[in-house]
Amino acid sequence: MCLGIPGQITEITDIQNQLAIVDVSGVKRQVNIACIIDDEHPIESCVGDWVLVHVGLALNRLDEAEAAETLRILAEIAK
Repeated sequence: MCLGIPGQITEITDIQNQLAIVDVSGVKRQVNIACIIDDEHPIESCVGDWVLVHVGLALNRLDEAEAAETLRILAEIAK
C-alpha cells in the first residue's frame, strides 16, 4: 500500500528536469511533476495545481475540494 499526500504547487524550479516546489500542509518540498504535464497542461500552467504526492513524485492532479477532504481525514487520523 502507498500513501499519497495532497499538496499545492507553488513554483516551478527546473523546467528541464520537471521539478517544482509543492506545499504539503506548510511543508515545502521539491517534487518531480513529469507525470502531470502534457501538451494540454504544460509545465508553465502547473503553479496553483493540487497534486497527489508520493515519494517525491506528483502522481496526478486533484481538485481543491478533494485535496482539502483528504488533508482533513489525514489530520483526524493523526490525532
